[in-house]
Amino acid sequence: MPSVESALVVLVPEAEALVKSFRDRYDPSAAVGVPAHITLLYPFKPPNEVSGAVLEKLRDGFARFAAIQFSLSSVRRGSRSGILYLAPEPDEPFRRLTMAIWDWYPETPPYGGSWLPDIVPHLTVAQPVEEQARERIAEEFAQASQGKLPIHATASEVTLMDNRSGRWQVSTTFSLGHALD
Repeated sequence: MPSVESALVVLVPEAEALVKSFRDRYDPSAAVGVPAHITLLYPFKPPNEVSGAVLEKLRDGFARFAAIQFSLSSVRRGSRSGILYLAPEPDEPFRRLTMAIWDWYPETPPYGGSWLPDIVPHLTVAQPVEEQARERIAEEFAQASQGKLPIHATASEVTLMDNRSGRWQVSTTFSLGHALD
């Protein structure tokens, strides 16, 4: 039986038109309900440990961060993981959010600590296992994305998702504060 988990993410619906068909075929998280997103912290707490106090702390914490205007313009591949992804620019605001959540909840290191200290904000397009598939999928995505990048988006909220139902679903959302004009 799969473990029951939660994650804090920024959903990026603006990217769905381009990445959905690739994610549906090559990203197992899409098959279990996870839409296009940039992960801030996974795994977070087990859903049964996300109390009202945890939600309030997250709500207050995220309100101190400005909304993030970003673009997805460069296609990259993870050197260790081999994933094909779109890199948000700028990426530092996403990294700061990840570090803040981890600071609030030190028992929840990003990706269970397996990728530290390299926190690389990204929107996964594909997670091919075989090197030959990686090359083919990267070429296919390069063709599909011609003229469709950059994708401009604004992250105005953080989404808490969990898989307690067997599929990943939105549990709640938290508004990011607003940048001063």
